[in-house]
Amino acid sequence: MLKTLRHGLGCMLLAGLAWATHAEAAPASLPPVLVLSYHDIRDDVAGTQDPDRYATDSQNFAAHLEWLDAHDFHPVSLSQLVEASRGGASLPERPVLLTFDDGLRSTYTRAFPLLRAYGFPALVAVVTDWVDLPAERVVDYGPRPFRRDDFLTWAQLREMRDSGLVEIASHTHDLHHGVRANPQGNSTPAAVTRIYDPARADYEDAARYEQRIRDDLARSRDLITQHTGQAPRAIVWPYAAYSRNSNRIAESLGMQVSFDLEGAWTAVSADLHGLARLLVTGNPSVTQLVPELYAQPSPQNMRALQVDLDAVYDPDPAQQERNLGKLLEKVRAISPTYVFLQAFADPDGNGSADALYFPNRFLPMRADLYNRVAWQLRTRTGVEVFGWLPVLGFELPDRVQRDALAIRSREADAIFRLDFTQPDTQRIIRGIYDDLAANSYLHGLLFHDDAYLRDHELPQLFPGQPAARTQALIDFTLSLRDAAEQWRPKLKTIANIYAMPVLDARSEAWFAQNLSAFNRAYDHSALMAMPWMERAPRPQRWMDTLVEAVKQHDPGLQKTIFELQTVDWNTRQPIADATLSRQMLRLQSQGVRHFAWYPYDFTRDRPSLPTARALMSVNPFPYEER
Repeated sequence: MLKTLRHGLGCMLLAGLAWATHAEAAPASLPPVLVLSYHDIRDDVAGTQDPDRYATDSQNFAAHLEWLDAHDFHPVSLSQLVEASRGGASLPERPVLLTFDDGLRSTYTRAFPLLRAYGFPALVAVVTDWVDLPAERVVDYGPRPFRRDDFLTWAQLREMRDSGLVEIASHTHDLHHGVRANPQGNSTPAAVTRIYDPARADYEDAARYEQRIRDDLARSRDLITQHTGQAPRAIVWPYAAYSRNSNRIAESLGMQVSFDLEGAWTAVSADLHGLARLLVTGNPSVTQLVPELYAQPSPQNMRALQVDLDAVYDPDPAQQERNLGKLLEKVRAISPTYVFLQAFADPDGNGSADALYFPNRFLPMRADLYNRVAWQLRTRTGVEVFGWLPVLGFELPDRVQRDALAIRSREADAIFRLDFTQPDTQRIIRGIYDDLAANSYLHGLLFHDDAYLRDHELPQLFPGQPAARTQALIDFTLSLRDAAEQWRPKLKTIANIYAMPVLDARSEAWFAQNLSAFNRAYDHSALMAMPWMERAPRPQRWMDTLVEAVKQHDPGLQKTIFELQTVDWNTRQPIADATLSRQMLRLQSQGVRHFAWYPYDFTRDRPSLPTARALMSVNPFPYEER
């Protein structure tokens, strides 16, 4: 990642900053594979209104196979996929793999006869604890309790396996449920959660977590091997909740293939983990399913609220819950696409982290709060949540260590930051990001505005080469993403960028920031489009100039988020709703697509709910229901 940086600090810097990548070379000329995920196949599915949204009517399923066969889709098995990924026989054009999750009896009674009739191979993923379920056991399976007759038997699995059409995959032994994730009692998927023990008031450590997952997968593997004669080569994680670490455990037990539920077509590479699948829901007819096969994700206009978790926190747990309830109420009413949620505590407002809101090994934990709020936002309001953390600004509790690792700055008001060229700094900050992801729900990461370097700071780092300094800082943030992705795969990334490097290219030397470089490195850049913070005498003219400058880097304004201030920090007064409305409407008329607000002060209803709903909702008719 630093191969283009030819000189500077020599071996010491390269050793400190040579962060590994995870790319795998794809075999040449392999077509992408369409993978479909089914669950229950029944004769009595009540149209699209069936209470089990994962059930598919037998006639519709047969019509899916008929359409695929008639339109030159070529069914492939897991064996063909694995062989092709290793450079063996290639795949046919338009390959399709069918998968069936949970080990339901209808896979044998309804799907298997149709698979034989059409000659379609399939992968059947079973929760081994549910196979041959004892008569007295009941599984809470969505719309009704499921009993023994609802699940496959080992005899049925052997028959399907012996047919040569069906391969058996693990869906874990007993991880298809939620476990307690925090002191407040949130339940999150068992395979990716460090269980919170209220009796001991602590979490599973990494060793206990890994042993729990390993024991479960080994039990599943051994049962499948014992009863079918073949060990599973694939793991289908419940709820598509997995991590690089869980896949590593599965791989060590012989399961080299895993799946998620993002997209429909998946590229085939040497790494067969995290393959995309289209989850078939709502009992679609052929005419409803086919558009989903070819749907291209359209870029979505972003509307994001940046929320201070410091405003939710309260030493009184009851008041803290009331604060959380108010936040959920407001976010649900506004309906943005994202919330950027503070994961660090900054009670003195100096821009660096005094403590963190999640269990970690390096800073005090002010409260175990981030995961609680993030999960409630996701499950109760439907937004995706980005964890917002500093990149360098961590005030370590050991003063000697903090001073030894600090960046020396001539600016009296500079944000306190650690020197990221130091191996100890790298270890600590990567560990913080690792701990956040290991203990929390995340859709993505927002890198804080402390990720900058003045030209006099770290003078030994590529002196006189602003672009190289910018890239070194970017590469460090990407190493933080990689640390978090051990626990939360496919994270999106957004980085804050100041306005001056966009308005004046020479300012890259003063910030180590460049919008074009940011837009190449991250999914989006959050431009601090804040004229009052910059003390612009004519805020609107300043903003017009900024838009034109952004277009030099991002002509279609596809990647740049305009992050607008809702408070004038110079006067400590909120920006008037009418001013915000005029500002956003003008920016939209100039082609700006993505907006964020900071701060969104839900406690004081600033900006007001009617204004927020009108400007920041992604609903087509964002008004209160009656």
